[in-house]
Amino acid sequence: MSLLPPFAPIPSPAQLAWQRTETNLFVHICVNTFTGREWGDGTESPAIFNPSKLDCRQWARVAREAGIKIGILTAKHHDGFCLWPTDTTGHSVKASPWRDGKGDLVREFVDAFRAEGLKVGLYLSPWDRHEKCYGDSPRYNDFYCAQLTELLTRYGELHEVWFDGACAEGPNGRKQEYDWDRFFGIVKTLQPKAVTFGDGGTDVRWVGNERGFANETCWGSVDPRTVRFPGDSGICQANDAAAREELKRHFGSGDAPDREGSEPRVWRPAECDVSIRPGWFYHAEEDGKVRSVENLVDLYFRSVGRNGLLLLNIPPTREGLFHENDIAAITGMRRELDRIFAQDLAQTEGVRVTADTERVSGPCAVLEYFAESVRDGNPDTFWAAPDGVTTAMLEMEFPEKGGVSVSVICLEEAIQNGQRIAAYHVEAEIAGAEGTWTEIVRGTTIGRKKLDRLAAPVRARRLRLVIDEALAPPALSAWRVY
Repeated sequence: MSLLPPFAPIPSPAQLAWQRTETNLFVHICVNTFTGREWGDGTESPAIFNPSKLDCRQWARVAREAGIKIGILTAKHHDGFCLWPTDTTGHSVKASPWRDGKGDLVREFVDAFRAEGLKVGLYLSPWDRHEKCYGDSPRYNDFYCAQLTELLTRYGELHEVWFDGACAEGPNGRKQEYDWDRFFGIVKTLQPKAVTFGDGGTDVRWVGNERGFANETCWGSVDPRTVRFPGDSGICQANDAAAREELKRHFGSGDAPDREGSEPRVWRPAECDVSIRPGWFYHAEEDGKVRSVENLVDLYFRSVGRNGLLLLNIPPTREGLFHENDIAAITGMRRELDRIFAQDLAQTEGVRVTADTERVSGPCAVLEYFAESVRDGNPDTFWAAPDGVTTAMLEMEFPEKGGVSVSVICLEEAIQNGQRIAAYHVEAEIAGAEGTWTEIVRGTTIGRKKLDRLAAPVRARRLRLVIDEALAPPALSAWRVY
């Protein structure tokens, strides 16, 4: 046997670090906050932008308390109004009464979040309904690259750059041909640790909906020919509704790696974006329509728990603060998740994990990929099967004679070596019915994390994880039980 070879595609260090953050925060604020609209048309006066009590420190504190790892700010939405004192246009905070025209919301945002130990990212809409050169493709591409360069060079290290796929005509009625290769190249040159988001990639893909969940089957890889860049899908403009919906579903599932390596695949995990309210921007009439804690926890299970990442939006009020209802919901979600995952029963003293096969390495046949690795809490150690083996069974035995109460099964693949498992199920030996195995979970993909909630708790003496199908020798870094 040998060291486990990677099964392409595999994540870059930036992609792997990004996916391990699990739950991140989107913050939508601009002139729309003051007009009551979701998409501004670019004719809004900067004079209306005046969040008089704006406090990014409040946002950051709430984010930290909610377990957020990265905060992303809409530096410019489709209306073209810039939240930083850009040199590219007068349509910015410089022309607003906020901070007497001397404010820099992007600076306040990144400083506040870093002060709380959080990472930051920025959203810069390619579609600009204010800029007159939009639609004059070479000129606007230069304009956009200048804005992008300002954001990537003035505000320190970024960990995500968000390119929206929404696109249509500018104020002159003309459509723009974006130079995506140039845009992506600027990000990679100036912010090499940042991942880029937008429809199909290049680093992170859209999940295909704005409701915050991935499909039950969710691969971290995609065929790069499906969507080459934001807006390329035609989702915004397509007249064929059936084709549009099919493409959205495709985003939610991704494409399985090709066993033979004949079909192109790239690693682009799914980001599941959703707002805590019906709208992305603040509307006072939605104060009573904030998502419940129960709903947010469910979204966590259906995004992070399906090999995705949850990007949850909170829109500040016209005063520039998070509303108390939003704060209660997101911090309540964190408390409930902490309660659910408070005790990993797999790490209880006396628990034993065995496997029907284990990979060995070296001339002395020293075990390097042993079954006990799945409960050591280290994502960089893992159990793996030998070459040529694509089915396997692991068994977990609890020391308690009466068994333990099981409500949630958590599985994590060693995705640093590629995603491999395509089908699995879990069986339980119920206390009092020794020798009889009952299926309690059946699933398809696992990826970075798969969470399965049981309809009702079961009291189990032993559990079996059966890997029914894998595209390459399976490798599992964690098997947790709650």
